[in-house]
Amino acid sequence: MGREAVEKAFADIRAALAVLNAEVDGRGEPFSAADPLAGLADGNLDILAGAKEAEAGLAGLKARAAMTYADTAQALAPEMPARAQEMAIAAEIGAVLAIGPRAASTFLATSHALDMTLPLTLSALQTGTISWQHALALADEAATLDPAGAAALEAHFLDPDIPKPATAATIGEIPAHRLRHKARTWRERHHPGSIEKRHTKAVADRRVEYRPDQDGMAWLSACLPAHQAMAGWNRLNALARAAQGPDEARTLTQIRADEFAEAILTSGSNPAHSSTIRAQVLVTVPVFSLTGETGEPAVLDGYGPIPPSMARDLVANGADSFHRVLVDPRDGAPLEIGRTSYRVTKAMRNWLRMRDGKCPFPGCNNNSLDNEADHLLAWHKGGTTGISNLGQPCPKHHRLRHTTGWKPTPATHNEPPGWTSPSGRHYKSEHQDWEPPHWPESLLSALPARLDPGKHHNGQAHGRLPYPPMPGVLPFPPMPGACACPSGDLAYPEPPPEEPEDDNLIDLDDIPPDDPLWDDFYALPPILPQYPLNDWDPINDWNPITGWDPALT
Repeated sequence: MGREAVEKAFADIRAALAVLNAEVDGRGEPFSAADPLAGLADGNLDILAGAKEAEAGLAGLKARAAMTYADTAQALAPEMPARAQEMAIAAEIGAVLAIGPRAASTFLATSHALDMTLPLTLSALQTGTISWQHALALADEAATLDPAGAAALEAHFLDPDIPKPATAATIGEIPAHRLRHKARTWRERHHPGSIEKRHTKAVADRRVEYRPDQDGMAWLSACLPAHQAMAGWNRLNALARAAQGPDEARTLTQIRADEFAEAILTSGSNPAHSSTIRAQVLVTVPVFSLTGETGEPAVLDGYGPIPPSMARDLVANGADSFHRVLVDPRDGAPLEIGRTSYRVTKAMRNWLRMRDGKCPFPGCNNNSLDNEADHLLAWHKGGTTGISNLGQPCPKHHRLRHTTGWKPTPATHNEPPGWTSPSGRHYKSEHQDWEPPHWPESLLSALPARLDPGKHHNGQAHGRLPYPPMPGVLPFPPMPGACACPSGDLAYPEPPPEEPEDDNLIDLDDIPPDDPLWDDFYALPPILPQYPLNDWDPINDWNPITGWDPALT
């Protein structure tokens, strides 16, 4: 039955495809007798969703078939040298799938990872929950982790027993490139090797590459340290936005390319490159990492985790957009700051950037420095200017919201809005993967006696991480302006002022004393929730000079 069963199964698949193609062409039974045109539109969305699931299942089948073939080929020729056997297997599979040798090797490597170390990923692929591109992203990020780390990575994203917010999009509901970003962020936070050492090696490999393209065009790209590349991209965006206007025929993409060419081909003396347009960088760094007591990565907006040394350098040298943000020590998420005035303050705008990380529209990658604040429920319809009623879509999706039937759904203080399409389908939002900050061992050992340090792991629940706490990186040279505190320990300077003035935001110095906004400002102070263990408050019970209050132990 083996060969006959396979032939019949694929004949059934071809017959099913013929039926589906007839439905796409409108030659089958109408999806809706009452409204055939609307029914056809909605029915084709159903076909797309089903085709996505079927493609994933076939991709899982291909991966398993490839590994079974590889195993049997090795058993049939055990005397063949291993390297020669690998080449022969890749060549055969490449010929069957009509792909090149490099693509065949990559396919085999991913198939092997799914078969041997990522069972949850393979299962999700076979059931159509994720696509091959999603599986490839997880396999790539797990490749440099040990088995325990690889298992923890896929469990974080795919284990159904790990609770997730009901409003959060599942991994299969976000594009593969967004999963790759989230998986890379997780890998950097939990990699057993120091991010500083890995970054040092990567910096040594920085380079500029040139690649010819079609129609008299070519690509010029550079592999740079993340903060330099991100600052350059943000500056190009700012220059391009400033150049747009009724008399400018070029698109935003064309202006960016022209500004890039101008920058590398001239001395940079173009008057249009005003010094008031800055290359802004938004960086978030855990306080213990900032002081050098842990090696926990910081986060560069629009990129992801960066070495703490890079973050300390940005802070010490006056990064324009370094902001102090109050976070919940239990999960690392920012705490809400409420307002009742229509106007959006700088603090709220910065908080939105922290909450969403990017444009919240499904699949959009536009980073937060280039996005716009937007009331989800319009002010004139009763909406407030609290964080829970604000989104930060990019200009493209801001226009989409106000000119089409796409509408955002409600948000919360730590969850961005989802979206509802004109067809009535709801798409959940992509949530940030907040994690509690890592705590240095010196503080964990000083926990009050009534708390069991064995139940904690870098401030998190025991057993959540596959690796021991990140090592401290002290001592390191003091930052400029450092002074000694009363205990003799090194104190560090206050972070630089908040980002420069922006016409779209409020400068508190410009608000007159009788402005009602001040009433709103003081009416709703941020409140830190109590720590869930025995009502211990990690903020009020901690003294920066003497440590925890002895009375609490």
